[in-house]
Amino acid sequence: MGRWAPDARQRLQEAALTLYGERGYEETTVAEIAERAGLTKRTFFRYFTDKREVLFWGSELLEQQMVTAIEAAPDGTSALGMLEAALSAAAVRFEEASEFAGTRHRIIASSPELQERELIKGAALSAGVARALRERGVPERGAALAGLVGASVMRVAFEEWIRDPGATPFERFAAGALAELHTLTRTP
Repeated sequence: MGRWAPDARQRLQEAALTLYGERGYEETTVAEIAERAGLTKRTFFRYFTDKREVLFWGSELLEQQMVTAIEAAPDGTSALGMLEAALSAAAVRFEEASEFAGTRHRIIASSPELQERELIKGAALSAGVARALRERGVPERGAALAGLVGASVMRVAFEEWIRDPGATPFERFAAGALAELHTLTRTP
């Protein structure tokens, strides 16, 4: 395939995941990823700023989809109802990338550098959700709490989802985690 093939980003991601799995994240170079994908280093840098971003590309899209769901929630929807809508939007994104998700999670778990990056991306997502909730009229403290809770619920549901061999939809895990949260907050 040529360097300008329309699937270059996907080829680079697949090559990176394969190499990270074979050799480890730290031992894999950008040049090796590009070569495995049949592309050049220069092409790699057109799509990704560094080799970490292969694993984190799309996080801004996920955040935007969740924010859009909050913005589209009917008037009068509670903060938790808007979180539920945001998690449903995340479910769509996760299901689209389900093959990538488990491998990505294992690679991140193997590297403190990547774990740190994952935490930074999670904090950005939480802040974006909180900002969207504030714009919908949720008071500052409530929006901040809901943003953090939403990110935590999503993380718990995600980890359950990728361990599930039965291919249960992510949305069911997210709904279960939210239900558990409701139970915890009602228990004296």
